[in-house]
Amino acid sequence: MGQLRWLPLLAPLLLLRPPGVQSADPIQAFVVPHSHMDVGWVYTVQVRQLLEEGRLEFVIGGQVMHDEAVTHLDDQILQLTEGHGFLYETFGIRPQFSWHVDPFGASATTPTLFALAGFNAHLGSRIDYDLKAAMQEARGLQFVWRGSPSLSEQQEIFTHIMDQYSYCTPSHIPFSNRSGFYWNGVAVFPKPPPDGVYPNMSEPVTPANINLYAEALVANVKQRAAWFQTPHVLWPWGCDKQFFNASVQFANMDPLLDHINSHAAELGVSVQYATLGDYFRALHALNVTWRVRDHHDFLPYSTEPFQAWTGFYTSRSALKGLARRASALLYAGESMFTRYMWPALRGHLDPAWALQQLQQLRWAVSEVQHHDAITGTESPKVRDMYVTHLAAGMLGVRKLMVSIVLDKLQPQAPTAASSGAGPAGHFALVYNPLAWTVTTIVTLTVGFPGVRVTDEAGHPVPSQIQNSTETPSAYDLLILTTIPGLSYRHYSVRPTAGAQEGTQEPAATVATTLQFGRRLRRRTSPAGRHLVPVANDCYIVLLNQDTNLMHSIWERQSNRTVRVTQEFLEYHVNGDVKQGPISDNYLFTPGKAAVPAWEAVGMEIVAGQLVTEIRQYFYRNMTARNYTYAIRSRLTHMPQGHDGELLCHRIEQEYRAGPLELNREAVLRTSTSLNNQQVIYSDNNGYQMQRRPYLSYVNNSIARNYYPMVQSAFMEDDKSRLVLLSERAHGISSQENGQVEVMLHRRLSNNFDWDLGYNLTLNDTSVVHPVLWLLLGSWSLTAALRQRSAVALQHRPVVLFGDLAGTAPKLPGPQQQEAVTLPPNLHLQILSIPGWRYSSNHTEHAQNLWKGHRGEAQADLRRVLLRLHHLYEVGEDPVLSQPVTVNLEAVLQALGSVVVVEERSLTGTWDVGMLHRWSWRTGPGRRRGDTTFPSRPPGGPIITIYPKEIRTFFVYFQQQ
Repeated sequence: MGQLRWLPLLAPLLLLRPPGVQSADPIQAFVVPHSHMDVGWVYTVQVRQLLEEGRLEFVIGGQVMHDEAVTHLDDQILQLTEGHGFLYETFGIRPQFSWHVDPFGASATTPTLFALAGFNAHLGSRIDYDLKAAMQEARGLQFVWRGSPSLSEQQEIFTHIMDQYSYCTPSHIPFSNRSGFYWNGVAVFPKPPPDGVYPNMSEPVTPANINLYAEALVANVKQRAAWFQTPHVLWPWGCDKQFFNASVQFANMDPLLDHINSHAAELGVSVQYATLGDYFRALHALNVTWRVRDHHDFLPYSTEPFQAWTGFYTSRSALKGLARRASALLYAGESMFTRYMWPALRGHLDPAWALQQLQQLRWAVSEVQHHDAITGTESPKVRDMYVTHLAAGMLGVRKLMVSIVLDKLQPQAPTAASSGAGPAGHFALVYNPLAWTVTTIVTLTVGFPGVRVTDEAGHPVPSQIQNSTETPSAYDLLILTTIPGLSYRHYSVRPTAGAQEGTQEPAATVATTLQFGRRLRRRTSPAGRHLVPVANDCYIVLLNQDTNLMHSIWERQSNRTVRVTQEFLEYHVNGDVKQGPISDNYLFTPGKAAVPAWEAVGMEIVAGQLVTEIRQYFYRNMTARNYTYAIRSRLTHMPQGHDGELLCHRIEQEYRAGPLELNREAVLRTSTSLNNQQVIYSDNNGYQMQRRPYLSYVNNSIARNYYPMVQSAFMEDDKSRLVLLSERAHGISSQENGQVEVMLHRRLSNNFDWDLGYNLTLNDTSVVHPVLWLLLGSWSLTAALRQRSAVALQHRPVVLFGDLAGTAPKLPGPQQQEAVTLPPNLHLQILSIPGWRYSSNHTEHAQNLWKGHRGEAQADLRRVLLRLHHLYEVGEDPVLSQPVTVNLEAVLQALGSVVVVEERSLTGTWDVGMLHRWSWRTGPGRRRGDTTFPSRPPGGPIITIYPKEIRTFFVYFQQQ
């Protein structure tokens, strides 16, 4: 190969003349090659040299280009933090620009996230084709985006949306039947063509065609110039799988650019290579006034009337669920390890091994946030790779957590059954990873019908046993637990033959189960003459005995009854391109409205002292032996003396869906008496809510009114609000007044050549078990509970379960542990020991890199990464939406004496005192965004956090 000149990472651009410049004056253009593909690392020294020379620039800098619709904010931050930490540790650089060209729609969380990370400008591409056309016409593709209504201009970012050509070079050239500007063709993996002739190779530049090439390029530049407010136009050179043979690319582009420059006067254009940063610097230097975009997102995304990219909100639901469970386990493992290390390491655990376990899962969770990963738009082989990485990472972190527990056990206490003898029972260690006291129910599976459950002090614990819905020969043991923040509870579970003094009498399933025969589906819903109530202190759920469906819910605080009925329906979709538009991993294209997927419903009500469970089984017909769908609903009864506000005010539902028939898309439809006018609200990445009114289109209105729900959604009228909280992403819509439907599962096959070539037919035969929590009540009640309940669902306590032999292992009880507790409107977004090997002093770190000392540095176990997130919007709640002041010395006293608190950028690579992001003019004579943080006293442990702020710190403790 020839001399390395550019690495294929970035986007090319062209700089046009300012308005008013005569046509005789040349237009200056900057061209930067890019390839949308994963590239291997080259040698560190060569990369540093290229960075120093300005010939290479890292953009985004995360582990992946994450999806924006179905990823959670916490996971987006994780993958950015991992990537930024590596780049800073290795090269001493901090990316300043984003390049988010391929996610399928754009979230309003993105501008806030990237502003907090220290980026000066953001570039996106995929937005709805109708909207992009209108913005092009109005020259509105560049703007300052204020993604958060609470943070507004405090965390704004300049945003460039690519025009209709997206991130690829225009491939059509009028003088040739080959594509243009792709001289190396398209990469073929894993076996390249032996003759070196790749698909889609452009005709080489020759003296005979160089004028034609120049005319084609210049014409495209001038076409784009009309779509932008500025004199600078981005012109991408490259696309997917490009620049695998960069020498061929440059050997053709070099003479073409030289030719244009030599004819600049007549063509009106001059060109040169540049980086994405050069483009944004050129824009910034203009000092023009930019439009402001508010907190609305760019979802959903459509490319044509029958191509609504809303199917991926649900595709591969099992992978979406696994990814979130892995993220939650990592979150718990991070804080458990941090608490193990501080205030003093007294055990025998090797910290280096522990960090390896955490790092493995950090990277696995990070990689699955890719826009062709958690979206479900990968092939089964790639899906299997993600599952393998997640499973291995989760196993490692579970081993770490068990090792920490065993290290704390008293040496004389046996922890496993002796050889040849059956277990005397089980012990369960329950860890609360949240920085709040949590009261909840944990469920264990045991093999005996009678149990006695005791806590650390040997006191009986409220519990309930019932037949397992999943394992016929096993039992579900439900234990009520209250756990302080970042603390453990330890329980012993022993079999008992029957009722004894101080023991838990098992809830005999036959005695506590009401069974209802199958009821046929009716065309009209009965008036509800035979209603069965199921109640706790907050709700009464009324079930219609004539249909075995839910009838209504009465909410105590508002004293209002809302009609609520739930059922499963399926969209029947086309898989033959000859018959019309298809659904696939990406697209949702229903031909007609959904139809009921059941003919009969069976029901059981299992009543107990802690929980009453409603089990509904949906059969495709009256004679079917097996059910395809099921709902298991739980209401919790709070014993006296327990504060269970969050627990009482939710109806926990777990669903079973599958296996589906081919080309079916399954939804749970909840129909209510709420007059929501077909308006729902769904979240952006678990961070903020978006209003979603139903919009009518000439074609494909059903699919184009689907939206992503990552963590929460709700619908409301003037009196009540129904909230849905989710532990994984789904598509959600309101197709009729008072209705909300959640897509749970998809199974598809089609004969579209592109899908077949990449094995993207989504023939998913799995059974999925998604979970939703329902909250019903007034606006004020649900506003106060929604955010905290959503976090509680994402981060449920982690249970470590083992066998007992004789004496129970002894662990510190809650009275012997010092809790970590935050106010209820603050979420401990992360508490971890990253193990980075760089100095937080940038000058010192840069000097170490140049001296070649990076390899000698050890993982820094003293540095604790702390990130706090204010959960509430301005005005959302009269109390919880207020700024909150905390003293980190007091909050973290359980970890030791705080010595130093350093406030950092979102991913930790910037000292906020040194971070000065570019400002962009948004009004006459003024600029905004001179700094990403409001004026605050420098340093110190006492901090005030304002609504929706996310603040990151390095904390150092006194070593003991």
